[in-house]
Amino acid sequence: MTLFHARILDTPDDPFTGAGLRADDDGGLLVVDGAIVERGSFAQLRARHPAETVVDLTDGLLLPGFIDMHVHFPQLRAIGGLGLPLLDWLQKCALPEEARLADLDYARTIAREFVAGLIDAGTTTALAFGSHFARAVDALFQAAADVGLRITSGLVVSDRMLRDDLHTHPVIAYDEGWTLAERWHGVGHARYAVIPRFSLSCSDDLLDACATLHRDIDGSWVTTHINENPAEIMAVRELCQSTSYLDSYDRHKLVGPRTVLAHNVHPTHGELARLAAMGSSVAHCPTSNAALGSGLFPLDRHLTAGVRVGLGSDVGAGTGFSLFKEGLQAYFVQQLRGADGVPLSAAHLLYLATAAGAAALELDDQIGDLSPGKRFDAMWLHPDDGGTLSRVLRHANGADDALAKTFALATPSDVARVWIDGVDVGDRVRRDEIGAA
Repeated sequence: MTLFHARILDTPDDPFTGAGLRADDDGGLLVVDGAIVERGSFAQLRARHPAETVVDLTDGLLLPGFIDMHVHFPQLRAIGGLGLPLLDWLQKCALPEEARLADLDYARTIAREFVAGLIDAGTTTALAFGSHFARAVDALFQAAADVGLRITSGLVVSDRMLRDDLHTHPVIAYDEGWTLAERWHGVGHARYAVIPRFSLSCSDDLLDACATLHRDIDGSWVTTHINENPAEIMAVRELCQSTSYLDSYDRHKLVGPRTVLAHNVHPTHGELARLAAMGSSVAHCPTSNAALGSGLFPLDRHLTAGVRVGLGSDVGAGTGFSLFKEGLQAYFVQQLRGADGVPLSAAHLLYLATAAGAAALELDDQIGDLSPGKRFDAMWLHPDDGGTLSRVLRHANGADDALAKTFALATPSDVARVWIDGVDVGDRVRRDEIGAA
């Protein structure tokens, strides 16, 4: 047993329905075998457990581990390709880099760097777009298992309109996906996701193969893109002869409660109603939407329709792994939408980065906040004493103000320790990097 002494902030209840930030300024968490078994004031917990080892984290903030709802494993080194709209960016920046993962040694290097980047940013759970190459996806699952990262991922498939070396065949897509799922789905913290890249690059036959694979793998997920960019939306409607972007998936039975769709910047009212009815979720990727000029996310319409929303970094169109940055950009977007924008507090931002993602991924019985009964997935934010964040936190007016200052200023360098299931996975990342060197 370990007793953690910290300033603890989390959002076990939804701020969008009126809940606020939960804060224990002098809190204690008793962790046994990776699970939180007690939470309360440190003095009370210490009195009940005088012999347990104490980990002092009082000089900083203890937060739940972040949950990234949309991030691309092969695009790590494509970060920073600015100045292009979506379809041009794919052709010039993303796809050439993705093709390099045909080289297994290169894929293994990127997999280690990708997992380390997530952990360094305080992300303990990710719904990750895999690679178009099965061996690269296997390398990703292995790198995640080596560290302990909670990951849902799979083979990305396309059979048209990309580079020829990224295309597959429906039968091959099914067989390779099934083989990966047999090896990894439900093993440790890994789960399998069926991933058609987007309907623009997937024929009807390939989407049917994806639906069959999803049906055949019990408990699998579906993730893909939707309504990101106006030019893309028009191309999908014309090529797929669909009434809407969502229809191009829905008619293949790829829309359901285990479907997570990235972006959805330009949804129709009918699409939002259908997503809500099917229990599907949306990954909001604000820095990517801004970098590619895709548009301002209509959070109000999603909330009104009852569609679940979490945050995604969308590396590499996004500008890094940090969900602190994504949360801040989400705040900016809603400010820019004027009267249509949703006023976001720091509690809203933390919820979108943690508990909202846990609920969308059906992991809210295990993670998303720091309540008794949950696994101890957490980060300790401990900024450098000489930095601006450290200075302003010392003068914060309460927990809400401290969290707001954190979202405004925090970077991965301020994340000092990260735990998954009570294990300091930062140590594992560092050992893995030393071994790779």
